Amino acid sequence: MLCHPYSFNALRPLLASQKVTSIEVVRQFLQHIHTQKDLNAFVNIYDQEIVEQAEVVNQKIKADKGGALAGMVIGLKDMVAYKDHPLQAGSKILTNYISPFDATVTERLLAADALIIGHQNCDEFGMGSSSENDYFGTVLNPLDKTRVAGGSSGGSAAAVKAKMCHVSIGTDTGGSVRQPAAFCGLVGLKPSYGRISRHGLVAYASSFDTAGIFAHTVADCASVLEVIAGPDAFDDTAAAKEVPCYTSALDHPGPYKVACLAGTLSNGGLQPEIKEHTLRSLELLKKAGNQVDNVHFELLTYALPTYYILVNAEASTNLARFDGIRYGYRSSHATTLEEVYTKSRTEGFAKEVKKRIMLGAFVLSDSQCETHYVKALKVRNMIKKAMQDILNHYDFIILPTTTTTAFKVNSFASNPLSMYWGDLYTVLASVAGLPAISLPNGVDQKNLPIGIQVIGNYFEEAKLLAFASQFEAIVQ
Repeated sequence: MLCHPYSFNALRPLLASQKVTSIEVVRQFLQHIHTQKDLNAFVNIYDQEIVEQAEVVNQKIKADKGGALAGMVIGLKDMVAYKDHPLQAGSKILTNYISPFDATVTERLLAADALIIGHQNCDEFGMGSSSENDYFGTVLNPLDKTRVAGGSSGGSAAAVKAKMCHVSIGTDTGGSVRQPAAFCGLVGLKPSYGRISRHGLVAYASSFDTAGIFAHTVADCASVLEVIAGPDAFDDTAAAKEVPCYTSALDHPGPYKVACLAGTLSNGGLQPEIKEHTLRSLELLKKAGNQVDNVHFELLTYALPTYYILVNAEASTNLARFDGIRYGYRSSHATTLEEVYTKSRTEGFAKEVKKRIMLGAFVLSDSQCETHYVKALKVRNMIKKAMQDILNHYDFIILPTTTTTAFKVNSFASNPLSMYWGDLYTVLASVAGLPAISLPNGVDQKNLPIGIQVIGNYFEEAKLLAFASQFEAIVQ
């Protein structure tokens, strides 16, 4: 099991022995946040509050009554509700909104004595791959400040990499945890759809959205997943399945049967160094006793258009609630009820969100629904079946997380559609609702991190994490 100096599992024995206190840990993280403000990772920092919470948790640790995550410092993407705290989903439209309740994820973290340090910057409503936010500004990559941290959970990834917290909770609709994890050299876990409750997560595309975890190590991901996973009376899509002890399953040695999607490595847009590192890691897995086979997946090119048709359709419905009437931003230029709606939404949403709402409304219209939306649903089912067919014969599917390493800020300002192709490899697991994890897999010639993605079978996160832990030991 990989040990990282900034992982929580490395810190846990020091907290238990009081060689280090949770108050000292919190203050160190706060110092890192304040000295690296230029990264723009946070939109709100709860510095005074977290110090007070740390004092309470420290007393619990001293009395040997701390919860499962006692002393772990966690950041929340600005799409995860935290009671009595601001929640804006990276958007002007939710200006001055204070959440009246906790997300189930937040509630379970707090019950386990985790410490919430703040809300983190992201693409507006999770719609983007770079966290170049029009309202809160761009998140910069801690490893190269001329480059993006990825998206949409870019602030969450940057904060963990820059040692501003142990772990971040992001959301992943089509790769929004895995892609920034790859860009920042972190572990990024998207569990099966329904493994974690969506209650209290700002909705983007309800049949895709899931909470995800950023951490330095697989072990930290496992520790957090144990706490936040499981059924929830507030979310009917949360699976009524028992939550395994993920941490105790990490030492399962395998061997495993792994399918490599050969088409992903022959893609002309794939950065050569990513291909080289992926092939090298596959060879190392073979030498460790695992079976690795190339598998053809003919539906790969259909995954991205299927994904964007469906998520935009769902987004156009979900974002209808932001109307300037009930909460959030209301235009000061409106004089009629119709103007309240139109001007509030026009001024409150940025360009990318408005574009996706309009595209979603188009594919749901009477004249286009059958041609686009219904057809995309059928293709989604075909992709699910094809992925399941592979996983009936193999334990995992392996492919690169991204086609390139972190790109320069404003790379796609004149052609935002080109950015969508960066989601090509992450949307497969999202369309199918399968668990997937991105793992660090070396660096390119510019010392930028490369990620490799492992997709597992439905609700087999325990096995996925065990394999990921083995991968850490073999490749790192």
